[in-house]
Amino acid sequence: MTTSPAAEAGTTRITSAQQALAVAAELSEAFAAGAPARDAGRELPHEQVRQLKRSGLLALPVPAAYGGIDAPAVVLAEVFRLLGHGDPSLAQIPHSHFTFSEALRLEGTHDQKAFFYGHILDGALVANAQSERGPHPIDVDTTALVPAGGDFLLSGRKFYSTGALFADWIVVRASCADGSGTVPTARTPKAVAFVPRDAPGLDVVDDWDGMGQRTTASGTVTLDRVRVPAAHVVPYSPIFTRPTLYGARAQLLHAALDVGIATGALAEGVRQAGKARPHFEAAVAVAAEDPTLIQVAGEVTVTVRAAQALLGDAARAVDAARADTTEEATAAASVAVAVAKVAAVRASLEASSVLFELGGTRSATDGANLARYWRDARTHTLHDPTRWKLQHIGRYTLSGTRPPRHGQL
Repeated sequence: MTTSPAAEAGTTRITSAQQALAVAAELSEAFAAGAPARDAGRELPHEQVRQLKRSGLLALPVPAAYGGIDAPAVVLAEVFRLLGHGDPSLAQIPHSHFTFSEALRLEGTHDQKAFFYGHILDGALVANAQSERGPHPIDVDTTALVPAGGDFLLSGRKFYSTGALFADWIVVRASCADGSGTVPTARTPKAVAFVPRDAPGLDVVDDWDGMGQRTTASGTVTLDRVRVPAAHVVPYSPIFTRPTLYGARAQLLHAALDVGIATGALAEGVRQAGKARPHFEAAVAVAAEDPTLIQVAGEVTVTVRAAQALLGDAARAVDAARADTTEEATAAASVAVAVAKVAAVRASLEASSVLFELGGTRSATDGANLARYWRDARTHTLHDPTRWKLQHIGRYTLSGTRPPRHGQL
């Protein structure tokens, strides 16, 4: 193994689920304090990401055999919900870190796990370079790993590389080229390459201009003949040749982030209602006593609480399937996560809209920047379409048809 980026000084070692949840709650509150201003000015959260690295939360998925606590899905989901409640942009930044930690667990060698998990324990952040633009299907990577003297050369261009600007390691999904120049297809084997952020030939461009999640730095990564040691390349395609929870775990964390937006927006709506002027026809002293507003609050609370409950149900299904990884258990977990994701999307969009009804006209000012809840929700919920999740849920419900194996289920 080669050397890695320097560890984050003063990184906490989390030793229990209770400690993890307490740390996440503290960070959620701290991140929330500056979230409106960061979003309004698109101020990238460099210091907040350093806090996240030092917090020890990035090590939660590290297996016990490599010094971690191998936190269960129920803990990971609540950690992401708490972070999303405080600042959805910040919560999105470590998503790929947790996802590729699972890829490492499933396909990495012992030496690879010891090396990369060791640096994660020391506070290293992993980010992604997966998505590509163009007419080719989403499961085709034109970015290629080309054999070169026992190592690989990696060239290509990736978009929506969330968190890459803050990362110590950037994980690049690529086609495994044989040197013949053959155009990659959906059947071309894929691998993920762990590339140091400062590797020669790697460039991260901060060109993300989304209307929401404005401070995730989800920009472009370009790679020009980046040399990658063979020891830093982990197979990716085999993950989907057998029952695993790779996709379900990734989607669970996306759902948790959406539920976090929903709970955050509802809490903000309640605060705004406390300052709102009651409608004159209600003949009440404060807006919170207006029966029509009470009805609105009750309706949105049911939606948000239901999504939160389904998130917990899905996390328990993932943990159950992890303990007994069969075809049926993993399929059931994937469907449970899909159900939670659909509910979370609906809750985040509803709560982030209803908060203005609770707060009235004064809540719509640019200065308050409460529109960021809806912008974050609408942007993040475009990540993968829930209409296809409903298709898989319906087929599983009616005929027991198991969902396909890929990273979005």
